[in-house]
Amino acid sequence: MTKKILVVEDDATLRKAMKRYFETHHFSVIDTDNGSDALVLTRETCPDLILSDVEIPGLDGHSLCRILRGEMATQSIPFILMSGARIQERNILAGFEGGADDYVIKPLSLPVLHARVDAVLRRFENVSTMGERLKKCGIELDPEGRTIKIHGKPVSLTRKEFDLLTILIRRSGRVLRVPYLLEAVWGYDPADYNDPGTVETHISYLRKKLGPQIAKHIVNVTGYGYKFEE
Repeated sequence: MTKKILVVEDDATLRKAMKRYFETHHFSVIDTDNGSDALVLTRETCPDLILSDVEIPGLDGHSLCRILRGEMATQSIPFILMSGARIQERNILAGFEGGADDYVIKPLSLPVLHARVDAVLRRFENVSTMGERLKKCGIELDPEGRTIKIHGKPVSLTRKEFDLLTILIRRSGRVLRVPYLLEAVWGYDPADYNDPGTVETHISYLRKKLGPQIAKHIVNVTGYGYKFEE
């Protein structure tokens, strides 16, 4: 099935090159040069993935991502940020904390970008097709519908928070090491990126959203990683 990508890039030359490249690789591409139009297009067309530059007119990429992550209809759409200016570690972490699934540094290679897009889509499809609903400790989690309820009440999670909780619950009782989580949830090669701060930050946000009674089941095993303890 052809995947639909929304490309948000204010550099017209790069935007056209990306559109041509992905269309020749069997993607359907919608494009715009600003974040405000991207917000409308996302709501109207529901793309399979969004590729957005960070510094764009209207809503910037970070704001666009945060808004879409806050809406039930769009919160599960994979989102990749791109930047040639905001490339410091704090910028990249801010992107992930806002709900981005990947953060690509410019100048970029289109074949490498294609590989990153495929990797994000695979992670999304793998989690979405993991089967039956999970019910533990007052949590009801639907991997296919990508919804979660705590004691019957819906809770809004970012994609990364949802995927992280899904893996922890599926492997409850087992300590999951940080490199494993970075590879399984973020798609990172542990040989290239092994920063425990990324996982720690997402665990912190996840605990706050789940509330203290549920949060206590997510246990930090010092020096190793995390586990969901019933």
